[in-house]
Amino acid sequence: MHFETIAIHDGQSPDPKTGSVSVPIFQTSTFGRPSLEERNDYFYSRIGNPTRTALESTLALLENGKHGVAFASGVAAMMAAVQVLKPGDHVVSGMDVYGGSYRIFEQLLRPWGVETTYAANEAVESFAECIRPETRLIWIESPSNPLLQLTNIRALSNLARERGIILAVDNTFASPYFQRPLDLGAHIVVHSTTKYLGGHSDVIGGAVVTSDDELHETIRNYQGAAGAVPGPWDCWLVLRGLKTLKIRMEEHQKSALHLARALEAHPAVSRVIYPGLPSHPQHELAKSQMSGFGGMVTIALKGGLPATSKLLNSLKLFVIADSLGGVESLVASPARMTFGPLSQEERDRRACTDDLVRLSVGLENAEDLEQDLLQALATI
Repeated sequence: MHFETIAIHDGQSPDPKTGSVSVPIFQTSTFGRPSLEERNDYFYSRIGNPTRTALESTLALLENGKHGVAFASGVAAMMAAVQVLKPGDHVVSGMDVYGGSYRIFEQLLRPWGVETTYAANEAVESFAECIRPETRLIWIESPSNPLLQLTNIRALSNLARERGIILAVDNTFASPYFQRPLDLGAHIVVHSTTKYLGGHSDVIGGAVVTSDDELHETIRNYQGAAGAVPGPWDCWLVLRGLKTLKIRMEEHQKSALHLARALEAHPAVSRVIYPGLPSHPQHELAKSQMSGFGGMVTIALKGGLPATSKLLNSLKLFVIADSLGGVESLVASPARMTFGPLSQEERDRRACTDDLVRLSVGLENAEDLEQDLLQALATI
């Protein structure tokens, strides 16, 4: 079946008892047992809940994977994925990664005795140079946050498999509609379902998808033991979002490309970063491993932080916010928001400079969004 059909039907059949077309919200903490000697498939909602099962099944199918595991947030999903590590192991991560991922590597894993080395996202050779005998995991985002750098997932997966290393891909920016890392050879896919999968800025969640039975067992055991699970209402909200994912991603992309082209010609903008533009240095790679370019656009302004502040404070439709992927258009200064807790030296090392502005292009009319950006740019 096609993507949109799977998103609406698979794992979400009408309830066998009531005929409910929408998956019921099983708002219960525990389930009764038939007898002391027997138990049903569900007995305690931390371990399993029918609403969560429906979400996990659908997520796995959309990523063309075998197993889906849902979590209470994107960083909880990442913590589950890194349970494949033990003290003494080594991680190679892309340099340009979400601030929450960086904090996990540096503030949580490093004290456990797991060291992380950072490679250039766009260069597979850089990852190869960082690999050590004790390297157990390679972690990437493609496209990355906030610089929208791409990694050649096929090439990196071949390198990882040759070296016996697990490759995990954060696929939040692309979504499974535009990119399927498992099909490109990755072992693990991670999502913040808060973003495009939920799509309405009303739920926090995360997910891990894999086709590897052993990895799934490790991640599923962690889910039950650590307990960072989404409630049934959260699962239902993400399920509802998935039903319109195709339509939303197409519109996000259409408007993002429109704005990227318009901003490229603006005299106050020094650079536009969007994989759908021929000017993006990895435009051809994007076309080869993605079926679309997504709804995220990053721009660099002439004038540094004063210009960034002026722009953000002058926008009317774009909301200054720390998230992305919703129906509403959002805007952020990565250097002062997501990466704000990092030192200036560390931000500079990651090329997360004060002139950067990250746009999460929503579902408003593209011409209205363009006019909002133009009037704000005119104030600089």
